[in-house]
Amino acid sequence: MKKVIVVSDSFKGTLTSREICAIARTSVPRVLPGCTVAAIPVADGGEGTVGCFLDAAGAEPVTVRVSGPWGEPTDAVYARMGSRAVVEMCAAAGLPMVGERRDPSRTTTFGVGELLRHAAEHGCTELLLGLGGSCTNDGGCGCAAALGTRFYDADGRAFVPVGDTLERIARIDNGETERLLDGVTLTLMSDVDNPLCGAQGAARVFGPQKGADAEMVERLDAGLAHLAAIIERDLGRQVAGLPGAGAAGGMGAGCLAFLNARMRSGIEAVLDLVDFDAQLDGAELVITGEGRIDAQSVRGKVISGVARRTRARGVPLVAIVGSIAPDAREAYGLGVTAMFGIDRTAKAFADYADESADYYRATLEDVLRLAAAFHN
Repeated sequence: MKKVIVVSDSFKGTLTSREICAIARTSVPRVLPGCTVAAIPVADGGEGTVGCFLDAAGAEPVTVRVSGPWGEPTDAVYARMGSRAVVEMCAAAGLPMVGERRDPSRTTTFGVGELLRHAAEHGCTELLLGLGGSCTNDGGCGCAAALGTRFYDADGRAFVPVGDTLERIARIDNGETERLLDGVTLTLMSDVDNPLCGAQGAARVFGPQKGADAEMVERLDAGLAHLAAIIERDLGRQVAGLPGAGAAGGMGAGCLAFLNARMRSGIEAVLDLVDFDAQLDGAELVITGEGRIDAQSVRGKVISGVARRTRARGVPLVAIVGSIAPDAREAYGLGVTAMFGIDRTAKAFADYADESADYYRATLEDVLRLAAAFHN
């Protein structure tokens, strides 16, 4: 076997994509002497996306002091490649940043806008924003405010809306943001297709995991519906029902409305930026993976994006994962050749989480030995 590609998402909470790639760089040559290994860290727009570009695309890290989700000063990093910048929403408004203090009615995306503003003001004309892992539900208003959008209440007073104050918005002036981003394109990377409001909307589906109780969920949903109505009246844009509008607490809708963004599958954008199609040249086996493979994995996650491309090129694809759900069989129809879980002792995940790296290495090397046997 001459070339193997390992292109895996992280196993959340145990193995990062970069750690998986480090394992691959040592295991492949040991099991398959003379075989070239291309280890490509990837993510689907959520936490770890910036790190992937720093590793896989030779990007430059840029550190900026911005506002955190509670308005506290925090250092956030984005990746820069020439005139292109890759920003993670979770770098300035991520769920891990709030710890036990989860309250999507009061947290803000203002710091995300500060990151985008810094990139735009320092010569970046192509911005990519990953929407995963947020702790907010402000419809992207904080982000837009940092970029110059003005929100006014019924008394004509300007304010920066959060989830609990969206219904106070009486008027929106987006002129300064449009001037700032003139000549700048923004692409949203997301694997979420939820609308802004309603039963499948941002508040009802994602609010509880961010700390919202039933009463708060209803309040947040009403606020997002009000925001959508004001956007349509003042900006002439209908965003409430658009697929992905509900991503990241309505950040999708806000970016589409205020920043003239376009939505794209996170993993598709990432694979293009790391030139994955060119990497496939000469590959005889591709290994992908994530913490858990299930039906959701075939609808916009890393495994689905990789599978579409390997299938088109006729390259076998093996998924090495933390666990395999009963409905994961859908992945075979997408182009996954085989799936292997790393659990080697039939223990609960919590009992072997600390050994995930060793378990992953052992499973990877078994897959490589099997591939070598059939190849020879």
